[in-house]
Amino acid sequence: FSNVTFFIFGPLMTFLMRPYIQKRSRYIYVLFILFTITGLFSMYFHMTLSFLGQMLDEIAILWLLASGYSIWLPRCYFPTFLGQNRSWYISLIVTITLVSTFLSFLKPTINAYALNAIGLHIVYIVVQEYKKTKNKELRHLIEVSTVIWALALTSWISDRLFCSFWQWINFSYLHSIWHVLISFTFPYGMVILAMVDSAYEMPDQTIRVRYWPRDTWPVGLPYVEMGDDHKSC
Repeated sequence: FSNVTFFIFGPLMTFLMRPYIQKRSRYIYVLFILFTITGLFSMYFHMTLSFLGQMLDEIAILWLLASGYSIWLPRCYFPTFLGQNRSWYISLIVTITLVSTFLSFLKPTINAYALNAIGLHIVYIVVQEYKKTKNKELRHLIEVSTVIWALALTSWISDRLFCSFWQWINFSYLHSIWHVLISFTFPYGMVILAMVDSAYEMPDQTIRVRYWPRDTWPVGLPYVEMGDDHKSC
């Protein structure tokens, strides 16, 4: 049941970010559908522990990352041979992801390489934008997501390396904690990329970071809200 947060956060963020999605790109709806599907396939994998379940889980994560990567990557990071044409860039990412998906059934490690390649490049971009930005909301988002990711990674590594110890003390919840924490890192990552993207693609719009259920709570689900006013030149 630790994957239940995927089924809650996906539809909830779709609702909360609807005004932004209508303004930016309706393809973002696909991203939240993939987020929910990732939770479904992860649940299937952990219920069956089958090779098919593992492949579906990893492929769903790959398409989730690739979708966010294609929608929100700033044009200044595009390969030079594409110029700044997002349609060509999206076509390139979809083609590479399709090829990786088919090849992963022949050699499963290919999917892991593709995941790591996209994931590491996203981390690189976030680090570069963190250095450049003076936006306190964006910096706070990146800092909090880094802490959550570190906690999630610690839970996963501890579960893998010290499995016998946790079984000995009858504590078998670390992998569940990993699922819950990682389900938070994806929404944080999405909002971070949306904030970075807005600085390039929507410079005349005021984008605010809000937190559900309340902005004043120490921990909440981040989303972006469109401001009523336009930025002045």
